[in-house]
Amino acid sequence: MINQKSVQLGSVRSVIRELFEYGKARKAQIGEENVFDFSLGNPSVAPPAEVENALVDILTHGDPVAVHGYTSAQGDASVRAAVADYINANFSVGIGADNIYMTCGAAASLCIILNALLNEGDEVITIAPYFPEYKVFTEHARGKLVPVQGSEGTFQPDIAAIKGAITPHTKAVLINSPNNPSGVVYTEESIKQLCKALQECKDNGQTIYLISDEPYRELVFGGVKVPYIMNYYADSIVCYSFSKSLSLPGERIGYIAVNPAMGNAGEVYAAVCGAGRALGYVCAPSLFQLIIPRVIGKTSDISVYERNRDVLSAALQSYGYEVVKPDGAFYLFVKSLEPDSDAFAERAKEHEILIVSAKSFGVEGYVRISYCVSPDMISRSLPAFKALAESYGK
Repeated sequence: MINQKSVQLGSVRSVIRELFEYGKARKAQIGEENVFDFSLGNPSVAPPAEVENALVDILTHGDPVAVHGYTSAQGDASVRAAVADYINANFSVGIGADNIYMTCGAAASLCIILNALLNEGDEVITIAPYFPEYKVFTEHARGKLVPVQGSEGTFQPDIAAIKGAITPHTKAVLINSPNNPSGVVYTEESIKQLCKALQECKDNGQTIYLISDEPYRELVFGGVKVPYIMNYYADSIVCYSFSKSLSLPGERIGYIAVNPAMGNAGEVYAAVCGAGRALGYVCAPSLFQLIIPRVIGKTSDISVYERNRDVLSAALQSYGYEVVKPDGAFYLFVKSLEPDSDAFAERAKEHEILIVSAKSFGVEGYVRISYCVSPDMISRSLPAFKALAESYGK
């Protein structure tokens, strides 16, 4: 018999992907302009010009053998050095190239680090709402995901609840800020309190690693700052992706950064290399590795997302919806107009609105709206959102 867990995962798509496929079919039926698809976090803004310029220059003037050939398993040394230099210039953590492992995006980063750290039965605490694939990644690494609800209304980490969830089997805490699906940025005070709690565990003989999943780090608005966890806690790892900042989700390029202040940083990095080898994740895409030193620190025009956020959130609130204030990413977390968020998302389809029920994110009573769409679609969708609210008597 073949692996039935894999059969199950391959036979049933995630709720997000299922809705995205429904949207494609519906657009073919009634026209793309008539479907308001807020399902997928797929950047709608073009990559910055520096990306295309770098690609053209490398492909025109580079050595084709080097451009398309293998790099070192953990990534090209000069690329890793450029990533380390950028981190040091911005966060002063003293990281080096041999603390960086280039990956096929944030998903690969998470799969690698979880397989590097976890033994059979180890537990990983995460804060709800959370990206649903965390459970898939953790269980594939032979661990158990332990969701802890964020504080109601703000969705900041509930430190007391996290402390209550820690057991002798806890190996890591996995955070995501700016958060998918809520758009919430964890405050510096929240991060400090979380790191204090983990340090108390270490002082009592239990090392708990802090993993920060950071595909949305640069997507913040109004001068909000995202605390860099290596500045707060030694036993920390950053999983980063360029997918959202550079609008390159299909190119699958990112990295793992192991904090050099960690007492066993060399062993953890070796485990990362070993997990990458075992999973077949060696040598991230060479061409897109090579552009990173030329574009690191650049972003797409995120002002488009900020305008979308402001227009959509203001309109929804005027129609009677409750919206969680998003300081980053490109998602609105909205309270459903009935207790069952699955039923609410289904009812939204009657108005050709595609939004994701938050049950799959570990939270009841909310939906996620991905506003990384064209401003025109935001405007065209507003009458449908108003009609949906009116159908509930709003």
